[in-house]
Amino acid sequence: MKNSQPWAIMSSYNLINGTYTSESRDLITTILKDEWGYRGFVMTDWFGGKDAVAQLKAGNNLLMPGTPTQVKTIIDAVKSGQLSESVLDENVEGILKVMLQTPTFKAYEYSNHADLKKHAEVSREAAAESMVLLKNDGNSLPIKNSMTIAVFGNHAYELIAGGTGSGDVNKAYAISLADGLKNAGYKTEKDVQQTYVAYLKDYTTKHPKKNLLQELMNPTPYAPEYAFDKKGVDEKAARSDVAIFYIGRNAGEGNDRKVADDYELTNLEKEMLTNITDAFHAKHKPVIVVLNIGGVIDVTSFRDKVDAILLAWQPGQEGGNAITDVLSGKVNPSGKLATTFPASYNDVSSAKNFPGKEFPEKATAGMFGMKQIPGEVTYGEGIYVGYRYFNTFGVKPAYEFGYGLSYTTFSYSPVKLNSSSFNGQLTGTITITNTGKVAGKEVVQLYLSAPSNKLDKPSEELKGFAKTGLLQPGKSETITFTLRPSDLASFDTNSSSWVADAGNYTVKIGASSSNIKSTASFKLEKDLVVEKDHKALAPQANINELNGKKAF
Repeated sequence: MKNSQPWAIMSSYNLINGTYTSESRDLITTILKDEWGYRGFVMTDWFGGKDAVAQLKAGNNLLMPGTPTQVKTIIDAVKSGQLSESVLDENVEGILKVMLQTPTFKAYEYSNHADLKKHAEVSREAAAESMVLLKNDGNSLPIKNSMTIAVFGNHAYELIAGGTGSGDVNKAYAISLADGLKNAGYKTEKDVQQTYVAYLKDYTTKHPKKNLLQELMNPTPYAPEYAFDKKGVDEKAARSDVAIFYIGRNAGEGNDRKVADDYELTNLEKEMLTNITDAFHAKHKPVIVVLNIGGVIDVTSFRDKVDAILLAWQPGQEGGNAITDVLSGKVNPSGKLATTFPASYNDVSSAKNFPGKEFPEKATAGMFGMKQIPGEVTYGEGIYVGYRYFNTFGVKPAYEFGYGLSYTTFSYSPVKLNSSSFNGQLTGTITITNTGKVAGKEVVQLYLSAPSNKLDKPSEELKGFAKTGLLQPGKSETITFTLRPSDLASFDTNSSSWVADAGNYTVKIGASSSNIKSTASFKLEKDLVVEKDHKALAPQANINELNGKKAF
């Protein structure tokens, strides 16, 4: 927030420690505006919160969408002295300051003729750069252009470009994988494609999309996965050189995820994968899984059965072309996991606490008449989220944070620090060399292990990362990381300060949170108070937090 300074921020719907976020002065003014130095304006989510006066006093500049009841409440509060005009002035000023920066205010003459072709190229490149190659046994990828591909899975013909509700954006088109393969000159098994296209067309006819509001409240479900019988799969294996099984998942506003048939594969998907791998492997032909998903799923049920797995995420309008770019080798995958893929959902540190306890007897009618059931979640995992938990407690994941393969290989030189002691700033350099046969990029990650004399600390924390340029075989690039006081510090609740403990620190540079290539150490001679903050957002109930000395 400090570095990017966006023009607007939205407060959320939920309560923290019993107070709506949009009514929390601790959150919006004390932390966001005072401590973080935020200079933009804050708006509520639509119909968020309950008390318009409290929202204005908290520091919301704009209440969305704005209702006659809120207007009357605010005017009455000013007249009664409950709300000072100076608060209104301050909130209005925050909006005006942003308006003065806008191109519209500065009379920018826009052409209304955006270079959509160039924008599409950027979208395609960004999607391909973000994809993560999770598995590639026997160099199953890239796929040779001469091969005939049997493409199984509904969403290979109906791309999930983005999330649901506000998790999506309007787009002129969405390229499916089937379209992307065709555009690149690949031959796909015709019977498979025709079957899926006809099936999805029939489903769409029988389940037309509703209007925007209805879709938000009750999204039209995707078509159930089409099921080829074992005999049909065997026939396709005889006529094809390689199989792709495409798995799609979506979630977002108005469409939360669940464990069964979402995080986990459906029984039908498992059956299809078994039939496909049995048929194709019997003929010594590879099976590749493409994951068109927005969040983590269980990979352990199929990981050992297939030859390659490409995580494509939700890749936007050019998704099918971008996926094909990676499958074909036109783009060497260089994405790394920004989240841990657990071996089991129960291995996740928040699994025992989330989604918490619901209170159906206190249900109310919320926005647009949607039923709202209050719930309460206690975040007992404390600082041990994601890789911090898995690494500290030795819980082996399916794929660790920072993981990602390439079609080439890289070597790491020993890391060099410019000093053996920390004195305000410290730099580390490391040289990456492409030791393989094709050009590629590597994401280099710096983790830091800190002493835990007074404060509880995870075994290591990510403090920096950088992607090399496109390195040709044999070529190298030197990466420099800079560590500053804030990189060493952790929050000390007792003193409301960010503090770095004196002692020995270890810099770990590698290709993932578990694949460390080189280490070096430095010393901090005495405790360092990096930042003193207000006491804010204190919990109203006792929280028995996980710490490094005890597991769940």
